Amino acid sequence: MTDLPLRTWNGLDIPAPGAYHLDTEHMRLGFNATHMMISAVRGEFRSGGANVYIADDPMESWATAHLESASIDTDNSERDGHLRSADFLDADDHPTIDFRSTGITWRSAEPDPILSWARLRRHDPDRATPPEPKTLPRFQLFGDLTIRGTTRPVLLEVEYGGARRDLYGRDLFGFSATTQINREDFGLLWNVALEAGGVLVAKTVRLELAGEFIRSDGVTQRA
Repeated sequence: MTDLPLRTWNGLDIPAPGAYHLDTEHMRLGFNATHMMISAVRGEFRSGGANVYIADDPMESWATAHLESASIDTDNSERDGHLRSADFLDADDHPTIDFRSTGITWRSAEPDPILSWARLRRHDPDRATPPEPKTLPRFQLFGDLTIRGTTRPVLLEVEYGGARRDLYGRDLFGFSATTQINREDFGLLWNVALEAGGVLVAKTVRLELAGEFIRSDGVTQRA
């Protein structure tokens, strides 16, 4: 382990090279999908894990992750049972959803659109120019996602939250990531046609991942 947890790359403080694992106490493995064509149903996978290896060249870093299918939770036991069934995740025969990265690109730091909008709304020509809005370091993470035994390529939009050493002397960094998938591409075909048009459950599902990775020992190559 290095004396300092950080190094500078492209103007960012990034983690030192090495292996990191997802802190299960600080994570969200969530999703949302449209119900009845009008409202979002949100849920989470309560159990899962991930490993990241930060390489000397950050663009050579990699990640693997898994979600436990049976841990799906939408705060509705009847719906959760249906989602675990063979109509959807088929958790008995396919206990995990798996991700394995295949590449990463750097999108540079981009202004937060909400803060940029607020800055324009407050701007007064007679006042001093307000400070530039906070920039958001972003990456694109390419990989293969496997659901119900079917693997498809996906692209995750990743926002880097920063790195530091915590009060317990652990080196960690934060992130959030999102992607959208068509569930039918993975064999999740169940649906009901509505009399007024459309379907009961949307085909598009948005995955939302966030949390902290902690420096760990032993993970030096892909699983």
